[in-house]
Amino acid sequence: MADASLFETALQFHRAGKLERAERLYRRVLEQTPQHGDALFMLSALAVQSGRHEHAAALLERAIVVDPSNAFYFSSLGDVYRSLGRRREAAPMLLMAIARKPDFAEAIAGLALTFEELGHTDAAAACYERARALDPNLALATSRPTSNGSAHSAAAPSGAESGMPPAQLIGALAETLRLAGRADDASAWYRMALELDPRMANAHAALGAIHADADRFDEAIEDFRRALEVDPDFHAARGLLATALGETGRVAEAEATYRDAVARCPTDAAAHSVLLFNMPFWPDVSAGEILTEARTWNARHARALAAQAPALDNDRSAERRLRIGYVSPDFQSHVQSLFTIPLLQNHDHGRFQIFCYSSGDKSTQETTRIRGYADVWREVGALDDAALAELIRRDGIDVLVDLTMHMTSRRVLAFARRPAPIQLCWLAYPGTTGLETMDYRLSDPHLDPPNADTPYSEQTLRLPDTFWCYDPLTDVPAVNALPALTTGRVTFGCLNHFRKLNDRVLRLWAEVLRAVPNSRLLLLAPAKSGRAHVCSALEAAGVKRERLEFVARSGRLDYLSRYGEIDLCLDTFPYNGHTTSLDALWMGVPTVTLVGGTVVGRAGLCQAMNVGLPELIATTPEEYVRVARELAENLEHLAELRRTLRERTKQSPLMDGPRFTRNLEAIYRDVWRRFCQL
Repeated sequence: MADASLFETALQFHRAGKLERAERLYRRVLEQTPQHGDALFMLSALAVQSGRHEHAAALLERAIVVDPSNAFYFSSLGDVYRSLGRRREAAPMLLMAIARKPDFAEAIAGLALTFEELGHTDAAAACYERARALDPNLALATSRPTSNGSAHSAAAPSGAESGMPPAQLIGALAETLRLAGRADDASAWYRMALELDPRMANAHAALGAIHADADRFDEAIEDFRRALEVDPDFHAARGLLATALGETGRVAEAEATYRDAVARCPTDAAAHSVLLFNMPFWPDVSAGEILTEARTWNARHARALAAQAPALDNDRSAERRLRIGYVSPDFQSHVQSLFTIPLLQNHDHGRFQIFCYSSGDKSTQETTRIRGYADVWREVGALDDAALAELIRRDGIDVLVDLTMHMTSRRVLAFARRPAPIQLCWLAYPGTTGLETMDYRLSDPHLDPPNADTPYSEQTLRLPDTFWCYDPLTDVPAVNALPALTTGRVTFGCLNHFRKLNDRVLRLWAEVLRAVPNSRLLLLAPAKSGRAHVCSALEAAGVKRERLEFVARSGRLDYLSRYGEIDLCLDTFPYNGHTTSLDALWMGVPTVTLVGGTVVGRAGLCQAMNVGLPELIATTPEEYVRVARELAENLEHLAELRRTLRERTKQSPLMDGPRFTRNLEAIYRDVWRRFCQL
């Protein structure tokens, strides 16, 4: 390795203008350390000074191989390529420099000059403006034209010389920045690309995705609609539009858009999965309709894969140690970790070998913790469904558990290939996949009463107490005293996902608020049209705007702290709160719930029964109003619930990890014994 002082000495000679001595020392550094990127870089600068641009390019090409993260190497190589007349190669180098350092004004000005020399005057002007915004004193940028000025004259480039159009190049840079998590920088470059070419449907959609991620759903809807105006066959944009519509409470529009997406592209398994996942949220959809759609999904996308699956040869010894595989993209900072951790940390590893197949896109503290509970951990994010199924088959998994179903980053098409002899689904949501190769689904006696219809493609296996086993993964914030004792009025609240709201929910909440004078409602809702819709619906039902308070989504601890402002939660329907209601219990806040006609509408029933509070359960809208009113009128009882609910929840089956895990392991063993008898 080169002596660091040797490189520093070379730099000193370089700064003093003793260029020959500096060059000799840089070369000595490279003799000792051929992969010294900064020595290559400085030698290239000397080569440029002496007019040896080809040599400079060769040195910089070596430097970026040594350190491909260095923005300065790419920017310098772009400048050298431009000096050599290799402008088509210069632009990508400068774009890569900006991707690595989005505020690199010099590189942006270099890109502008490259576009200018290629005759792309609009692109050049836009880049100069961007460079000036980042560095108003940058000489090259301040001396060049604006988008309203006249550019240097240049011959229009031929197609061969100009290469990819500037708008597409800039759009590619924006996408790189977006994927790197630089949303604000990406937005600026997407807008620049759209100024140059308003018909870039993918840029409109990408801007929409950025706005949606920031909960700016009204802007996102406009972006997605523009993308579809440009390209009516842009199916991904249609799905994103449907989601954004749902996020703002436009339930009917969202439903129509989801269905339109599937009708336009019936072979798109992902779009069809998104439709299936969303159907339980809609007020007029029955369990039978969901099952019919799920079976249609299976017939279109999965059945042929199942027919091609090779035979399995797992050892059918009934009492041997079983290999259990859990498949999820959410072994990370995700609400699922509140349920997977209490299960995985309690497994009996003497009787069960635990495999986790993680397709998450990042590693968090929760990932590290979950990984420690697995006997075998597989990172499978880079594998497609066929490769994942083959890996599971090679691992000899006996019981394979799907934790995602039709949610985002789903792997149901891996399960369609039958990689394990027993396959079941749990946790994502209580419902059905439609898969003929999914043998079982987990439930409990409250979600699926033993004598009730089971409208699922899978056989239902009931855990004895609860579908959920919850751990908040934090002891903070502490439970505070009942707010109404201080404020003098009852605060109802709902921090459920906004997509669970619909006009029937809002009308019933209005009845509750009218039944409890001076009460107010605290609600999690997106800004602008989402909140406007709530205000309009409640005002039409006789509830004034000043009785409403809205909050935005926040980090978990801030979200939990919001329960400190709520006396009593009001549940949604037909899709009850699931994790949010458990969080409310943890924070000492009971939830009044209305039992629904589908399984997702019986979550409140399950949770209330497991903490021994049947008084929270209503079976009719009228009873819902009565239960909420009577609780609101009995502040002494509410205060006692506030004081005791956290401990009551801790002592309930909802938080008994060992009990839940033993019950689930008993199910695994039972279904394995059944399989061995076949």
